[in-house]
This record gives sequence, C-alpha cells and structure tokens, in this order.
Amino acid sequence: MSTTQTRQPALLGTSGLVFLGVLVAAAVLVPILNLAISPDSAVHVPTYVVSLLGKYLTYALLALSVDLIWGYVGILSLGQGAFFALGGYAMGMYLMRQIGTRGVYGDPVLPDFMVFLNWKELPWFWYGFDWFPFAALMVLLAPGILALVFGWFAFRSRVTGVYLSIITQAMTFALLLAFFRNDMGFGGNNGLTDFKDILGFNIQSDGTRIVLFVLSALALGLGYLLCRFLVRSHFGKVLVAIRDAETRVRFTGYRAENYKLVAFVASAMLAGIAGALYVPQVGIINPSEFSPANSIEIIVWVAVGGRGTLVGAALGAVLVNYAKTYFTSGMLAPYWLFMLGGLFVAVTLFLPKGIVGTFYEWRARRRERDDIPGESPGELPGEPPLAEPKPAA
Repeated sequence: MSTTQTRQPALLGTSGLVFLGVLVAAAVLVPILNLAISPDSAVHVPTYVVSLLGKYLTYALLALSVDLIWGYVGILSLGQGAFFALGGYAMGMYLMRQIGTRGVYGDPVLPDFMVFLNWKELPWFWYGFDWFPFAALMVLLAPGILALVFGWFAFRSRVTGVYLSIITQAMTFALLLAFFRNDMGFGGNNGLTDFKDILGFNIQSDGTRIVLFVLSALALGLGYLLCRFLVRSHFGKVLVAIRDAETRVRFTGYRAENYKLVAFVASAMLAGIAGALYVPQVGIINPSEFSPANSIEIIVWVAVGGRGTLVGAALGAVLVNYAKTYFTSGMLAPYWLFMLGGLFVAVTLFLPKGIVGTFYEWRARRRERDDIPGESPGELPGEPPLAEPKPAA
C-alpha cells in the first residue's frame, strides 16, 4: 500500500464544523437567555439585541452569496444589494397585506401609502401577496429572474472584470431611482413599514423575534452547506477554473457562461432570502437598500473576512456590522464611512487574504514547516478549492 496517498478534501472541514457549531449554539442559547432568564440578570439577552443579532445573521448570508460568485467565480458584483432589496420588498408586500383594517386609514385592501396617494385599486403586481407561500416563492423568483435575465445577456456578451462590476452597479442604481417613484406602487421614498403580523403572529412579540432569529441562523447554516457543496463538487471546480483561466476552460469544451449564470442566479436567490429575513426584524424596507454604496459595503465585509473561504465572508459581515453599530451610536457616527474606507485599505495592504484566509495560510505554512503528513496546503479543510483567488480587476 502506497504511503503517498492523496486524501480527498472533506465536504466540511474543521472551520465549517466550528462555524455550524457556533450557529447551533447561538440558536439554542440566545432564546434561552432571552425567554428563560430574568431581565435583571447580567446574562439576560434583551429582545432588541436578539433582533440585532438576527440582522447580523442576514448580513452574513448576504456576504456568503457574494463570496460564492466573487471568491469562486471571480464575478465582482456591485449589485448584490439589488437582489437583497427585491427579496425584502417581496416579504414587505406580504407584511403590508396582513395589516388590513388596522392601518391608519382603515382600508381593508389598500396599504396606507396607496390611500394617501389616492390610488383607487390595488395594482395587479400586488395580487397574491396576501398568501405567504406566494410571497415566499417571489422572494426567490424576483431576484432569481432578474439575475437570470441580466446574467444571460452579460455572460453571453463576455462582459467581465471591471466592466461587469460597473454594469451591475448601474443596474442597482436604476432600480434605486425606479423604486423612489411614488407611481411605482412600492411606497416611494418611505418604502414599506408599520408591519403588524407575520403568519398571524405579532411581529413585535418576543417569541416572534426569537423565531425570526432562529430562522436566520438556520438559513445561514443551510446557505453555507449549499455553497460548500457547490464549491467542492465538480461544478465548483469548473467555477474555480473559470475564475483563474476562463479562456482555457472554453477551449476544453465547457460553456463557461452557463456555469457562471447558474452560480449568479443561486447567489441572487440567497441574497433574496437574506432580504426576506431582514425586513421583519428591522421593520422597514425602502429604496435606500438599493444604494450602490450598500453593495460596495458588502464587498468590504467579504474582503475583511476572507474572499474564497465562505466562513470568512460570514465572519467579516458580523464583525464589520458590529463595528458599525458600535461606532455609529456615539460621536464617531459622522466618520463611520471614513473608518470603513480605512479598514478596506488596511485589509488590502496588510491582510490581502482577509482574516480567515490569512489564518489558513499561516496554518498551511506551519504544517509545511513541521512536515506533518496529511493534507496538502490546497486541501486544508475550509480552504477554497484548487488555486487561490486572483486579485479582482
């Protein structure tokens, strides 16, 4: 028997198991510390903190969707916020239909903003949103169809690099301008808010907030498993090959545009799910979510955590947004964008592979130095398959 066998990379490495373990622990401990511990206790978790943590988890899922296409396919999308916002609007429309006569104007059919704007009847594209399964389907289809149409034209036209980034940002800005219009039927610049119930449960109650938090943790865990499965499969290896040498992949007979399109649509749907979970926990969705600056901020999350690592993307989203919450709650609030820009520059200069990517590199070098037999550096659990990401154009 040969002593130089090549060990196959595991579907879940050490980092993946730790990540899922932390999610499970959070999904169990946070509800207990909120519901079963007295508010006077030092370990009690207030409901507003539960909602804040749930928001962080939805951001982590959004970052995961970006890392899938940026870290493993090389698509630097500056329009991921559009897919996030579309999923959020689909959920917001369902929540608005649940208000009924409890609105300010008491109209059983029309949301308050439509009554205020003197709309006479419900627009056709609002039909069906009083039924949760339809709304849940639209959470996936709205961003998925947009990504399918956009990607079909972009990838078949072989638009790549900075040009693709620019047109994704242009798409997001166009949607921002459209949703700001009152005659679009989505609430204009105020958006959708004043939600009451979700599936018949009071959206402000502690129990509902806990359930939304647990669902966010579950969605993040399942999203990670899906992305991990994709990037470790043959499909994922082709994606990485496209990222590193798309022309060579085409010469071998693969339809690179089809692989990129599938990954792009899957990423958009994950972002839509994140948006749908975000809205009931935050209580509002408005056109500012389409802002190109938001999509750029997502890129910073992934870069800080570690592009092409999945776990790093989620970690970066939580860390950066925690820092944002901390610094914007005091006198430093006007300077947050400068701090965010400085953080991105610092990471680019000193941690180009992000926090998790740098840790993987350090671990690989240590194993090489200690000459420990086993997995090769490129097959360490949790590392991106095959080659490491090239710098984005």
